[in-house]
Formats: sequence, structure tokens, C-alpha cells
Amino acid sequence: MVETLTLTPSSSWRWTQFHHQRRWIPPLFSNQKTLFTALWIAFIFSVLYWQRDVTTGLLFFRRDFSVRQMPKLRPMAFNLTDFGGVGDGVTFNTAAFERAVLAISKLGKKGGGQLNVPPGYWLTAPFNLTSHMTLFLAEGAVILGIDDEKYWPLMPPLPSYGYGREHIGPRYGSLIHGQNLRDVVITGHNGTINGQGQTWWKKYKQRLLNNTRGPLVQIMWSSDIVISNITLRDSPFWTLHPYDCKNVTIKNVTILAPIFHAPNTDGIDPDSCEDMLIENCYISVGDDGIAIKSGWDQYGISYGRPSKNIVIRNLVVRSMVSAGISIGSEMSGGVSNVIVENVHVWNSRRAVRIKTAAGRGGYVRHIAYRNLTFENVRVGIVIKTDYNEHPDGEFDPKAVPVLKDISYESIHGEGVRVPVRIHGNSEIPVKNVTFRDMSIGITYKKKHIFQCAYVQGRVIGTVFPAPCENLDLYDERGHLIRRSDSQNASDVDYDF
Repeated sequence: MVETLTLTPSSSWRWTQFHHQRRWIPPLFSNQKTLFTALWIAFIFSVLYWQRDVTTGLLFFRRDFSVRQMPKLRPMAFNLTDFGGVGDGVTFNTAAFERAVLAISKLGKKGGGQLNVPPGYWLTAPFNLTSHMTLFLAEGAVILGIDDEKYWPLMPPLPSYGYGREHIGPRYGSLIHGQNLRDVVITGHNGTINGQGQTWWKKYKQRLLNNTRGPLVQIMWSSDIVISNITLRDSPFWTLHPYDCKNVTIKNVTILAPIFHAPNTDGIDPDSCEDMLIENCYISVGDDGIAIKSGWDQYGISYGRPSKNIVIRNLVVRSMVSAGISIGSEMSGGVSNVIVENVHVWNSRRAVRIKTAAGRGGYVRHIAYRNLTFENVRVGIVIKTDYNEHPDGEFDPKAVPVLKDISYESIHGEGVRVPVRIHGNSEIPVKNVTFRDMSIGITYKKKHIFQCAYVQGRVIGTVFPAPCENLDLYDERGHLIRRSDSQNASDVDYDF
């Protein structure tokens, strides 16, 4: 069995108060300036001693990792070094990965094979996985994606998008890729897959790329996928993108990117996926932490693969640019039967959001949020129906999505500016929304902070702050107190 690591999403450090412990300081260091100088010299010496400067210009701190036996999860196990891999951060290891995957591809009838990546920095261009394969990253193992786009293959646009998400035409593939696979595991002792996205982000901002950036890990048209106990960081684009997959488990994963100036670095994007579990993860990225998708406008409608039966639980998420957990905006194939529970969203622009627009078609229905905590969030709950980004002018504006059967239960938090903003419209009303057990500490004292437009639904029991007039009121036992007569009223203020 793979050893499960407990990931600590955040930690705090406190300085020891020197004046309580001065009696232990030797006389040589009784002068504070002398003590500070000695500590600084020791720090500089340790850095110079342990630091290694590689020719790529990257600086790594050398760390000796205790030898941990890699569990054998398949009948056959190999080390990347068996195929010529060199983990010095300079040598290209693409051929070594390809040779290893080829060897494992021949073992399918025998239960497959395991590729162990030892501690080190394994520089590589994109490579493909195979069925019945386990990719195991040891503690201290870092797979580094080459940051020169000429080494990244171009692929056709996703059929449910019609275009590359950023440019017409083909898109770059992912660093680690797989298509039409079964029984694939990516795991380890919290090793890292690093996309070195800084160069990609800079070129994107400078409009120097002619094709859509590639994800860090993308698995397409596959089933029985497990991704666990690893760290994914600095993706060029979306980080982890399962596309049209079934039976996917993602757990104990840390996903990191700068919270600013790392465009479109979504954490996990389930896209037209079915039967998925995402749990026990920490995500802090430059766009949505999780964004459930199912295709873009007429291309998604034509492809017709919904995302459904998805459970998201036990997460800590931060997104200063977008939202902790989103549905959409590309949801034209439909999204249904989603549970989001036990999630803490902190220091974020938005907490949970559903976003769509006329032209999308599809539906978002049977969505349950429960036991959510918001901490220092600008807007807590958002439903937005005018997210007007379209692949081209060929979309049908009469293809309006259906939004209904959405519930929010046990929602709590503090430091929230706008707790709820549900912005339906006459074409896309939001139907059958339920709020129950909600108490959010607000930071902005304004009359209308629970905002609604074209919303039909109910409030059951105690909800703070006071709900909008669009919703029916019920007591804790479900007895009707007041029926709303203003479901189509609009009270949405985007100025705060």
C-alpha cells in the first residue's frame, strides 16, 4: 500500500523571546550586534555550502533525504535510472521516460509495471503514460518540465471546445499526458511535478504564444485513474485536467502556483468526467482552485458529455483571482449530481461560484454545498449568468442553460464582504435554491449584502445576514412562514 502523507496546508512560526533566555547566551554573544552578525555569517555559510548552481540558472537547496523504500504496487518495478535517467536538473530525460513507458506497455497482461522516480531533478519534455502503469515519485523527486515551447507537441483542439482555449487552432499538449488508458496511478512519497510555468506566463502576457498553453497533467478518454500523495506546481496552464474520464480519484494532493501573475493556473478541472472523488487536498493557485467543466458553447452541446457524480470534500483552497470552487463557465454538456462538503476557502476573491451565459446551453442541477467555511473572502456564494466568453460568433444566443436544484447548508465564515450574490436574469432564472444554517461574519456594512436577481427558492431556519426578498421563508421544521412575491426582483450591486 502507498503510505499516506498528512499534508499541512499552512503553518505559523513564532520567534522565541530572547530576553527571557539571555542567561544561556555565552559572554561572547552578550552584545546583540555581535550575536546578529554571527547568526548572519552562519546563515550565509550554510547557504553557500548547501546551494548548487545548475546551468539552467535554477538554484536548488541540496537536501539529503532518508532512504525510504518505494512500495511495489505492480508485479514489475523499474527505476528511471535503469533507462538512462540522470537527475541533475540539466540532462534531458525524455528518452529515458519514453523507454520506461514502452517497457511497461508490454506488461499489461501481467498486471502492468511501476516506474520509480528517485530523488533528484529530472528535466524532461512532455511524455505519455500507458495503461496499467504506476508512476511513483520518491520524496525529493522533482519532474521538471522544459520551459521552451518548441519541445512541447501541438495537439488538435478538444472536440468539446472547437478551438484552443486561448487561440484558434491547435493547442500545446501536457507535460504528462495519457489517452484511452485504463488503470493508471500517479503517486509517491510527495514527490513533485513542476511545470516551470514562469516563462509561459510571461510569454502569454506579452502575446508571444500562437497556441493555447498546455496543462501540467492531462488524462483523456480514460478510466480507473488514481492520483495521490504528490505535489503539482507552477503549471503553464490548467494544472490537472481529466477530460472525458470515468472513475477518477484524486486525494492527498498539493497544488501550488503564485496567487497573482500566474494566469489560468486552475488547480483541478474535471471536464466531462463521471464518477470522480476529490478529497484531502490543499490548493493555492492563480485561478480557480477547482473548476468543473463540460465543453464550450455549440461545441460542448454537440459533444454532449456531462460532468456528473462528483464528490469534492475535505479541502483547503485559496484563489485571489477567481474562486475556490467553480462550476463553468464552460458547462455546455451539463453538470449534475455534485457534492461539495467540508471545504475551507481562505484569503480568496470568491469562495464557491457557478458561472454561465446565454449560448452555453446545458444545465447545472442537483448541486449540494454543505459545511463550508469562508475566511477573508470578498464574495462567498456566486451564481453568475452573464459570463460572456465565447469561442467564436457561431454560438446560438437562444441556447440558454438551466440552473436549478442547488442547496447550501451549514455555511459559516468571517471577514466576508458580500455573503451571497445570485444573479439570474429573465432568460436564465435560478430555480429551487435552498439555504439552511448559514452564519457569515461580514466586513462591509451595507443594506443589501445578500443579493439576488431572478431567483426562486427558500430559506430554512436561521440565516445570517438577512436573506433577500426573493426567497420563501420556512422555520426549522419546514413550516412556511412567508411566501415571496418578488422572485424576479433585482438587487445586485457589483460596485462592492
